[in-house]
Amino acid sequence: MGRLSLAQGGRNAPEYAPLPRIENHLIELLAPDDRLRLLSCCEPVELALSDVLCEHGNPTCHAYFPTRSFISLIASAPGHPGLEVGMVGSEGMLGVQLALGVETAPLHVLVQGGGAAWRIGSDAFLAELAQNASLERVLNRYIYVLMAQLVSAASCLRFHLITPRLARWLLMSQDRAHSDQFYVTHEFLAYMLGVRRVGITTAAGVLQRAGLIEYHRGELTVLDRTGLEAAACSCYAATARVYAAVMG
Repeated sequence: MGRLSLAQGGRNAPEYAPLPRIENHLIELLAPDDRLRLLSCCEPVELALSDVLCEHGNPTCHAYFPTRSFISLIASAPGHPGLEVGMVGSEGMLGVQLALGVETAPLHVLVQGGGAAWRIGSDAFLAELAQNASLERVLNRYIYVLMAQLVSAASCLRFHLITPRLARWLLMSQDRAHSDQFYVTHEFLAYMLGVRRVGITTAAGVLQRAGLIEYHRGELTVLDRTGLEAAACSCYAATARVYAAVMG
């Protein structure tokens, strides 16, 4: 996912290689002819911060392949705030349920980081999938990766403390932002992690005092990537290893 490997010499660094910097890894995995045919059906779009791309229970109108944007997958329950259970950036796609023959969106989807993406209408996507065996193989494997991410999110929420969870979330965001700096508010972090704002303030303060991040007026900068990886819960490295093993 761009920066999913831990830095050389980092504490407890797992042994897996970083993915190359590419526009969208799923598209790059396709055979050249299949890649060109898929892109001919897509249109480039700019996703804006906080855009809602689909709502739980609504029909899926488009599939998205982010390139310089990233997206939050949010589970919601009546009477409760949402909770982020997954994240999609240039390593993946939004709308993978279409590949399973399901039109209904399973989650609320919010643009977390604005930027470029490829968009394709659901009908055009299904037509291309029917004749593109390479795309079908790639998406079958990516569905497994998303399943692993959802399982990891559930166990992380149940068993891990706020500070390691926050470190993990910041690493996942940095990977997909392709930058050491990105915009995020304490309110948004509390919403994504399902905790009170005071908990985020305390956890972010721990990471700042350790010299791992800097935060000012919504602009967050990762100062020490290796240290942040060491502070994160084990879920970050585990999901990164799954992606590397399954997607290559």
